[in-house]
Amino acid sequence: MNAIETHALSKLYAPGVGLSPLTLSVEVGEVFGFIGPNGAGKTTTIRTLMGFLRPTAGSGRILGRDVWYEREAVHTRVGYLPGEVHLSRDDSARDLMRRSCQLRGGASDAYGLEVARRLELRLDAPLGTLSKGNRQKIGLTLALMHRPELLILDEPTDGLDPLAQETVLDLLREAAHEGRTVFLSSHVLSEIERVAGRVGLIRRGKLIRLEEVRALRASLPQQVAVRFARPPSVNLAALSGMVGGGMTGDGMAGGVAGGLDFRGLWRGGPDALIHALAGESLLALSLTPSSLEDAFLEEYRTAGETSAAPLREAEDVA
Repeated sequence: MNAIETHALSKLYAPGVGLSPLTLSVEVGEVFGFIGPNGAGKTTTIRTLMGFLRPTAGSGRILGRDVWYEREAVHTRVGYLPGEVHLSRDDSARDLMRRSCQLRGGASDAYGLEVARRLELRLDAPLGTLSKGNRQKIGLTLALMHRPELLILDEPTDGLDPLAQETVLDLLREAAHEGRTVFLSSHVLSEIERVAGRVGLIRRGKLIRLEEVRALRASLPQQVAVRFARPPSVNLAALSGMVGGGMTGDGMAGGVAGGLDFRGLWRGGPDALIHALAGESLLALSLTPSSLEDAFLEEYRTAGETSAAPLREAEDVA
């Protein structure tokens, strides 16, 4: 049994608006990254999986339970963080934790207190007096505190300072180490890259790519930067492994006087590049692996995405 299983699951508000038929499996114990720009359909997908939106077609199951017809059973086994945390302004974190334990039949709040401590959360301050970041910490604490089998988190580090962001990533790694599953939606690609084993890329409500993070990064070209001490005799742009780049000259965008800098993208092992540079006089050379963000941007460029505005409108409908 997978933690999440969907078959042609969709939620459409109008033609081309919403979640197109989605077929996806997320294994138990996996950290799965769900990425896309604002408005791509991430939140609609999550709200449909949680049973807050009735599917237009298809089916979805979480831990063996139907996401719509058995949504109450699903909720007892899932820790959920929405994209925007809306809680009573008069309650404190301690009040909400106590209420959550009562709703779960007197469950312990021991782990919730540990999470709150690690996030440096003020437990007794009314929510109305707290910053967005501290309200986000409360939402995270409530999602994590009962050690659920599955965590579904929508932009979990939104509004957090860098130290708190790192703490959240540590907590997610620990959850996976314990055999629990994490479905992590975010547009902060560096975070996804650090904790997820696989990623799914969604655009305009459609899943357009599904791949292991390691394999995705290995398939990307490396970024090349060379600074020559004097004009080179080799034409790096003509090398078969160079998939983009060129010399920069005086007056060109990003250029350096004398045309001694080269930037490009190199695919494959570095031997041919090093051999081509062996007879040149260099001041600097770097080969930098591409990141998940590079893959994300390249996927959107390939598809001809030029603006995120229509995507936001689609998400606003949700």
